[in-house]
Amino acid sequence: MFKKILIANRGEIAIRVTRTCRELGIQSVAVFSEADRNSLHVLLADEAYLIGPAPSSESYLNIEKIIEVAKLSGSEAIHPGYGFLSESPVFAKACQEAGIVFIGPTAENIIAMGDKLASRELMKKAGVPTVPGSEGTVESLEEAQTAAEKIGYPVMIKASAGGGGKGIRVALTPKELPEAFRACRSEGLNFFKDDRVFIERFIQNPKHIEVQVFGDSHGNVVHLFERECSVQRRHQKLIEESPSPSVPSEVRQRLGEVAVQAARSINYLGAGTVEFIFDNSTKEFFFMEMNTRLQVEHPVTEMVTGLDLVQEQLLVAMGCKLSFSQDQIQQKGHSIELRICAEDPVTFTPSPGKIRRCRLPAGPFVRVDGYAYPGYEVPIHYDPMIIKLIVWGHDREEAIRRAQRSLAEFMLTGIKTNIVLHKNILGHPQFIDGTYTTQFIEQEITSKPQNQLFMFVDEDVFLISAAITAYSDSKTRSTSEFKLASRWGKVGRQKGLRN
Repeated sequence: MFKKILIANRGEIAIRVTRTCRELGIQSVAVFSEADRNSLHVLLADEAYLIGPAPSSESYLNIEKIIEVAKLSGSEAIHPGYGFLSESPVFAKACQEAGIVFIGPTAENIIAMGDKLASRELMKKAGVPTVPGSEGTVESLEEAQTAAEKIGYPVMIKASAGGGGKGIRVALTPKELPEAFRACRSEGLNFFKDDRVFIERFIQNPKHIEVQVFGDSHGNVVHLFERECSVQRRHQKLIEESPSPSVPSEVRQRLGEVAVQAARSINYLGAGTVEFIFDNSTKEFFFMEMNTRLQVEHPVTEMVTGLDLVQEQLLVAMGCKLSFSQDQIQQKGHSIELRICAEDPVTFTPSPGKIRRCRLPAGPFVRVDGYAYPGYEVPIHYDPMIIKLIVWGHDREEAIRRAQRSLAEFMLTGIKTNIVLHKNILGHPQFIDGTYTTQFIEQEITSKPQNQLFMFVDEDVFLISAAITAYSDSKTRSTSEFKLASRWGKVGRQKGLRN
């Protein structure tokens, strides 16, 4: 077993890894930027080291500094979490060269699946169904027009190196193709320094289904069933659930088999996710991409399987066999995850600032992964997700009711959050009956008048609450200095009496 692990990440996922380390008796090492000095992941770890200024390029993406801290702290391994350096083959190789175990797939795995176009070709060879599209990249607008006519509109233009919802454009008609083509190439160059693009058939109103896979160094590869991630905005997920309410049992079995086939074809090591586009009308599914890391939504898989995926990552990284076989994994009940973000629920713009009140939901089968607390200053420099609310129920109906009850208990003030958005989604008929698609947010939520979105908000309650808070704060400010001095004085006198 590892004795000490450095966690090259921040916030919620750093806390998640720290907790598993502590349960296994492993010391955890946190790293933090200047903007994260007071972050909860820093306070909970056994050790913590400053690695640079607030910009991630100078801190959480600084490979040399992270390796330096790992050596200084005596860490034997590094867990990259998700985002930042988690899918960087350069970082994986740097760890290896420094004699530090990278808790994740091999650099070769990351390279093979990191390029969307290359991974698509690999999956074709492995017999995995892929969306009809262009043969390789399209270098010019003329080539794009020819390919689109052959595929048939609507089409989707994708940056080969894209990810995180960036580098994707849709052209519904030939008239829309030139602008979509130019925008996609520009975004690919700006975000990934790679302007190569390819074209695929655009499946209208699809479902986004992904399958959790795990491989070890002994040739074992298994799947841990599927998750549905179709509630998303601009290709960014908001709600995930397992099992999918749309996938028939025979398709679910086939999805798992194909995902294992995909992972086995590249000798995959560790935790990964194979993502598919699912056509709900025809029940066809097509390979979209593979994420070579732990996913944000991994807790819903943990809730329905009873497995600790981070613990399994650590064991596989140490060279152990998977602690379970395929026939030992069962999907029990239903789980839903809601991403609580510090952002305006209407415009989706980030809402950094100080958290004034923070009351988290609790109760049976409710899990909260997050790093918010009263007085914490949410920085503007990073992803706005601050909390994940995960619930479990014996069936989907119970899970939805439990999620609704949990949201009703939530109190998070001082910043704007998307809690009210989640309340609206959970009560929407299309979510309740499971017919929602990846176009759900745009078609049913953001296109509606703003007053419909705030159906759960009573303006009078806000005004009364603000008045009470202001009055309470004014009383606290007038007496806090006296009370603080009094406590310090009391402690000082007690210590003096001991001497």
